[in-house]
Amino acid sequence: MKIIILGAGQVGGSLAAELASEANDITVVDVDATRLRVLGDRLDIRTIQGRGSLPTVLRQAGADDADMLIAVTSSDETNMVACQVAYSMFRTPTKIARIRESAYLTRDGLLGNDHLPVDVVISPEQAVTNYIKRLIQHPGALQVLDFAEGKVQLVAVRAYHGGPLVGQELRYLRQHMPSVDTRVAAIFRRDRPITPKGDTIIEADDEVFFIAASEDIRAVMSELRRVERSNKTVMIAGGGNIGERLAEAIETRYRVKIIENNRARADFLAQHLDRAIVLYGSASDRELLIDENIEEVDIFCAVTNDDEANIMSSLLARRLGARRVMALINNPAYVDLVQGGQIEIAISPSHATLGTLLTHIRRGDIVNVYSLRRGAAEAIEIVAHGDARSSKVVGRAIRDIKLPPGTTIGAVVRGQKVLIASDSLVIESDDHVILFVIDKKHIRDVERLFQIGLTFL
Repeated sequence: MKIIILGAGQVGGSLAAELASEANDITVVDVDATRLRVLGDRLDIRTIQGRGSLPTVLRQAGADDADMLIAVTSSDETNMVACQVAYSMFRTPTKIARIRESAYLTRDGLLGNDHLPVDVVISPEQAVTNYIKRLIQHPGALQVLDFAEGKVQLVAVRAYHGGPLVGQELRYLRQHMPSVDTRVAAIFRRDRPITPKGDTIIEADDEVFFIAASEDIRAVMSELRRVERSNKTVMIAGGGNIGERLAEAIETRYRVKIIENNRARADFLAQHLDRAIVLYGSASDRELLIDENIEEVDIFCAVTNDDEANIMSSLLARRLGARRVMALINNPAYVDLVQGGQIEIAISPSHATLGTLLTHIRRGDIVNVYSLRRGAAEAIEIVAHGDARSSKVVGRAIRDIKLPPGTTIGAVVRGQKVLIASDSLVIESDDHVILFVIDKKHIRDVERLFQIGLTFL
């Protein structure tokens, strides 16, 4: 595909790296020459310096025959105008825009070809909010991914010493839980992927990805690690867009406190939040945390726009007794440094957003894509079409499907029914198939596997 990306920041840069590795024709546009030079030195892409909303710049970037425009600059207005220009002047087939301001998103009829021609809206703040909310709902999880409108979830947990399944072969999972249907989709051991088989033995500290119906997730987690009590109290450091959205999303279910160091913003939050308690001050203020009983907090979540502030306040909260801490970190170099130590979960906004973008870029009837392990792996929900003559998967048992190396089918959703994958399960047309791909270089093979041909027999 020929794709123009406007914006060479964290999201634009991560997306360019992802798509360039898959032999797409990528052009990145930005006003910052330094950012473009860094990207151009690292990736096999074209770069254009200029304002992405200008027709002349878009034409220089190849908009005359581009398949897709992805506008992810820091300006909502620039992104929307660029989509309008791409539609009006170049008839670009697909136009994706990052829009942060909720006032644009809550007006019915504003977005669409008859008005502002944006085909797909990406909201990083909402993606991150949903990501954190799922983690809070599942104590002990490292990652929680929704498929089939929430009917199925893929969950990553770290296997702990003393867990019932640690030291056991995977084939005994069904004996431990005869009433729960689940499947281990992948295992990462010391950052190296292992394709799970019946005789694979789970070791302590393995990162285990398993898939199950949503109502069975907690039961499966209890087999792999100590059962943690449900979260009740959440402290949020940072009252920006993400902090506000997160507080709104969880304040009816949890006791929420939010710390904001800007007085005017703190006053605004106090007026607009219903139940959350708003504290004016610094999340790195030791006395403030102690006064607010940080030792009783189940989740401390730092979501300011400053990586260093998030890291330091999370470390302080953990030292003062917070049961679990999460930090929003934009710089990918910091993620590897801090995650897995005192900070259990480092949340990358660019990777939370990347999956949403990839959903609309991948070939085939793709419903969901999640970028995992900092882009090394992917989880995909794809709809199977055709019949036994036109499809390589429909009408075949899973054991007879030639899956690319390192690819696992975890579950199939048929209507309202969740079917955990087994060797004898036969794929039918319109099934939602959920796959785990441990090496993204095989993504194209997965897409080709689900393409419909005239005949394969």
